[in-house]
Amino acid sequence: MTLNYIRRGRGRPLLLVHGLGAGWRSWAPIIEQLAERREVIAVDLPGFGDTPSLTGEVSIASLTDSVADFICEQGLDGVATAGQSMGGRIVLELARRGVGGDTVALDPGGFWSDRELAVFGATLRPSITLVRALRGMLPSLLGTPAGRTLLLAQLSARPWALSRETCLPDVAGLADAPSTGAAMDALTKGPKQQGAPVGTVPGRVTIGWGRRDRVTLPKQAARATELFPDAELHWFERCGHFPQWDAPNEAIRLILENTD
Repeated sequence: MTLNYIRRGRGRPLLLVHGLGAGWRSWAPIIEQLAERREVIAVDLPGFGDTPSLTGEVSIASLTDSVADFICEQGLDGVATAGQSMGGRIVLELARRGVGGDTVALDPGGFWSDRELAVFGATLRPSITLVRALRGMLPSLLGTPAGRTLLLAQLSARPWALSRETCLPDVAGLADAPSTGAAMDALTKGPKQQGAPVGTVPGRVTIGWGRRDRVTLPKQAARATELFPDAELHWFERCGHFPQWDAPNEAIRLILENTD
């Protein structure tokens, strides 16, 4: 499968992989600033943005396969990668497989306990159902601090402080993307993330985590760094599940300083 993608800027290539939501547009709050220093390639995963859905099983493995195939097709061997949420898990899985170069994973999924995973599914699925029911009203609801606080409390540490333009693409993407449900099943019913022993990843691994993340809880960072012992852990203070929303300048610095 050929993934839809965009390219911005010039310099050493950097591949961005999104989580649930808007496809490559999830990176809109920071992509232009990244492109001032790097050639940024941002993909739409299968069933998100403008990439068709997979014809077979949707799993973290098959989604990762699609990105690995894209890297090969585009001649991007050794490319630095950055991903957020499900995309953070995918770039860690690429690193575990020995694909790509330096890796930055922001609030990655896959490190829940069984109880935390059950809570994740039980809270996020109703949120997705709600935004689908309110799809036509989302632009107006997210245009007010009260509406953002109501809809985004699970995702942002300070939803009232965000702009509608920052959060609308991802929230609308949760409602619109054909593969949202299948990807949720992959996250909640599929295997948890495997790790990579010391010295087996192809480049540096940096994991960024929001101290106020209510989706992938901060306690999960200890499991992630145990499974990826070569990784450096960075904490985003006063930040929820989307560093590109709550701490965009810090997210830009972290990505640029830890990828070659």
